[in-house]
Amino acid sequence: MIRVGVGGWVFEPWRGTFYPEGLPQKRELEHAGRIFTTLEINGTYYGSQKPESFRRWHDEVPEGFVFTLKAPRFATNRKRLSEAGPSITRFLDSGILELKDKLGPINWQFLPTKRFEPDDFAAFLALLPPEHGGRRLRHAVELRHESFRDPALIAMTRERGIAVVTAGDSEHPQIADATADFAYVRIMGTRPEEPEGYPAADLDRWAERARALAGGDAPADLDCVAAGTPQATGPRDVFLFVISGHKPANPAAAQALLRRVG
Repeated sequence: MIRVGVGGWVFEPWRGTFYPEGLPQKRELEHAGRIFTTLEINGTYYGSQKPESFRRWHDEVPEGFVFTLKAPRFATNRKRLSEAGPSITRFLDSGILELKDKLGPINWQFLPTKRFEPDDFAAFLALLPPEHGGRRLRHAVELRHESFRDPALIAMTRERGIAVVTAGDSEHPQIADATADFAYVRIMGTRPEEPEGYPAADLDRWAERARALAGGDAPADLDCVAAGTPQATGPRDVFLFVISGHKPANPAAAQALLRRVG
């Protein structure tokens, strides 16, 4: 399944544009949940959330909707990633399982200054459990330093079935290699002069890429690191987020993509 959404749902410029005039703020997630098929929760990156918050979020969106979570910065913004175990455990025990079947992938985002140190990064990946509390977990790593464009990184993530976030239309290095049974894409190129954030041709292109990823292919116009190695993994879920760029236009771009991918 191809899921499309935006980052978060609380943003004042969306009120009166994406959100209907007069809609109470407490109903904004409910509204976004009817429009999109996924949302990336950003608040979990900055601090712990309460179990009752996860329960409320679960109840405010329809069946079939899936959240993704940005993992806490305390786990990834550190010199020695191998020492992140306690932070990872606290996060997993913070109530995320209250999302139940609406819990999607967890995005472990790294600072642009964080370099690839193979042994330490392999130790970090080993700390990410494939399941917690009887529920399967899906992990993705968002790597924003050029040093991660290394075949060794592809091998270690593929071995553990951990996705590498594909950055689109951004200054971050692009790593589109298939390493898991799902794809996680964040595109950041919306512009204020475009009513739908992107020109129609660019939206068509991203929709085509999403369909290729869902079919298990690596689109030829996305940049893979391990050139010459097999990329197809079979059908995959795709999580595609319109992030950053000209943020006021991101909901329009995401809706345009949803229309294209059905």
